[in-house]
Amino acid sequence: MQKLRNIAIIAHVDHGKTTLVDKMIMQSHVLRDNAKNSGELILDNNDLERERGITILSKNVSINYKGVKINIIDTPGHSDFGGEVERVLNMADGCILLVDAFEGPMPQTRFVLQKALQIGLKPVVVVNKVDKPNCRPEEVYEMVFDLMCALDATEEQLDFPVVYGSAKNNWMGEDWQQPTTDITYLLDKIVEVIPAPQRLDGTPQMLITSLDYSNYTGRIAVGRVHRGTLREGMTVTIAHRDGSMEKTRIKELDVFEGMGRKKTDAVESGDICAVIGLDNFEIGDTICDAEAPEALPPIAIDEPTMSMLFTINDSPFFGKEGKYCTSRHIQERLDKELEKNLALRVRTEGDNRWVVSGRGVLHLSVLIETMRREGYELQVGQPQVIYKTIDNVRCEPVEELTINVPEEFASKMIDMVTRRKGELTSMENRGDRVDIEFDIPSRGIIGLRTNVLTASQGEAIMAHRFKEYQPFKGDIQRRTNGSMIALEGGTAYAYAIDHLQDRGKFFISPGDEVYAGQVVGEHVHENDLVVNVTKAKQLTNMRASGADDKARIIPPVIFSLEEALEYIKEDEYVEVTPKSMRMRKVILDHTARKRAGRD
Repeated sequence: MQKLRNIAIIAHVDHGKTTLVDKMIMQSHVLRDNAKNSGELILDNNDLERERGITILSKNVSINYKGVKINIIDTPGHSDFGGEVERVLNMADGCILLVDAFEGPMPQTRFVLQKALQIGLKPVVVVNKVDKPNCRPEEVYEMVFDLMCALDATEEQLDFPVVYGSAKNNWMGEDWQQPTTDITYLLDKIVEVIPAPQRLDGTPQMLITSLDYSNYTGRIAVGRVHRGTLREGMTVTIAHRDGSMEKTRIKELDVFEGMGRKKTDAVESGDICAVIGLDNFEIGDTICDAEAPEALPPIAIDEPTMSMLFTINDSPFFGKEGKYCTSRHIQERLDKELEKNLALRVRTEGDNRWVVSGRGVLHLSVLIETMRREGYELQVGQPQVIYKTIDNVRCEPVEELTINVPEEFASKMIDMVTRRKGELTSMENRGDRVDIEFDIPSRGIIGLRTNVLTASQGEAIMAHRFKEYQPFKGDIQRRTNGSMIALEGGTAYAYAIDHLQDRGKFFISPGDEVYAGQVVGEHVHENDLVVNVTKAKQLTNMRASGADDKARIIPPVIFSLEEALEYIKEDEYVEVTPKSMRMRKVILDHTARKRAGRD
């Protein structure tokens, strides 16, 4: 029987998880030797992941090293995708905790490590990026040790090996001052320290921890065989989370090999596999014996904390760019997303309107961005937090926020966050930078990132994760400036924009097509202002008495999708189409809007 190791790679966002897995794949010669030098990450294989440089979906790969099969699970680092991390940790027997040699443990490190220690995983600590000029590996090692003590690690867990290295430069070793030539030291440590999965005999049991989807075979259940052996063609019972049982048959079994999957006849306990041919199952269900079913404890998944209104695109520019514009298309797409995105909820609200709930603005904006690239047109309302009533008290989600900034900006940050009902919990100096921690309502984080980066001249590193529900903290002041709204549709002219520049900042350039009711800029005052940007210069045969100056147009403000979602007011939508993104009023007609405002 082949020797096995199941490991998960956990860390804060941007500490180098995916890069390390890539290097492990290369070390084990899974790919052809000439496929290695493209410079792109192998694992982050969808366009969004590559553009943003973040992992969104957890991935399974396996490598063979010295006769041992190592199943590696790469996990996302962002707290919005925390639902992914919690689930996949159940498949592992040990974890590699990656820590940046300069930043040290960050909020997300704490969150994922706590989960891993609770499950009882044995950690191997890797202090990465020791090639940075201002790194402090020894200090970071001490900090990790202190963090583990604070999280009540057992003595066995505290006896962890530490490996220093640089995943980017492809070396790992015992001493950070003596670079080695490859990462074999780390792989040896994994084989030596991480325990092999226990082989449990008896009736088969497997907890479904993640989903895959294929257009040919439908939904695929992925998980680790807990006990017994699963075979192809075997009759099994699916024990659902609600306690009901359903008999079904396994059509095909796959195990992970290298980057892909390989068909197999049987999978023994301890190995991670994909089961094909099951129809009706959810994450957290157990596949068990047909005659004597025994369910495993289901996985608890964090509830969503934020919702947005999705609706069909009904602007004058409807259907110009997208392939899928109708409510049926959007409904089908959301249903498909629900199959594999666990932390998502969708509630239909009247005709052509859906309330979509998720873990944060990033979680929902990734869904919108994916839909847009697939050719969908839709409109999205302002993000709203989800309130709960606990013991007759209205409660809202509160998050732990950490901001790392140079010292001179610390007071600005504290002022900014406390205005948004944030409470300062700790403040630590780290060389010439400061780590500031707050407890802040989720409402306060909407739109905060842009302001923090502006105020700190782009130096701030901001991270947050959901903590708990607390009583409502009171109103938070959002954007105070009004919008500039186009009066009529047509082409925007430089002449018109030039004359209106003293009224505020524009979001459009001369030559852009606009429609009545579109938000074209930000007014300097609090009220909304209706402007005519389509007015052209009237030509006459009279000689002008003054010199005709050329129009000097200030470049427009360009928003990313998250920034636009955070910017809009309650009575505004973001219109998202495959090629463009516009902001607009819900009621386009100026007279109808005034009438609605009076009512």
